[in-house]
Amino acid sequence: MKSPKLTNPDCEIVTIRIINTPRAVVFKAWSDPEHLKNWWGPYGFTNTFHEFDFREGGKWDFTMHGPEKGNYINSCEFTAIEIPSLIAWKRYSQPLFRVVVTFEEINTDSTKVIFRQIFDTKKECNKIRPFVEDKNEENMDKLEKEISTYFF
Repeated sequence: MKSPKLTNPDCEIVTIRIINTPRAVVFKAWSDPEHLKNWWGPYGFTNTFHEFDFREGGKWDFTMHGPEKGNYINSCEFTAIEIPSLIAWKRYSQPLFRVVVTFEEINTDSTKVIFRQIFDTKKECNKIRPFVEDKNEENMDKLEKEISTYFF
């Protein structure tokens, strides 16, 4: 597996979750749009995927629909994919950042997911840090629910 580019920790938001599920299953929940659209985003949000070309250089364009109001356009490009250990993308919609997700096999039935949002500056990172950290935990909760509902 390629090591993600090291950055300044002040420019990153990192969410780590141990999921008691085999790595291949967790990876599939992240890489299959039929599953990803069900759990991506905080509680109450839904998604409409317009394009999901899961390959390096492929586009991921979608709209997140807020629970009360708002539609949030997201435009991304996959920059690295290593099955079943890494998915990385770059956002072209605001706020701008890169994402690196790694999937580490702890044992045959447990996976450590490390979700890193990487910003160019500490200032950009700190603009959304207060809102995003809890929402990322909600996202991981929804991921675990998707896995338990559709895979087991």
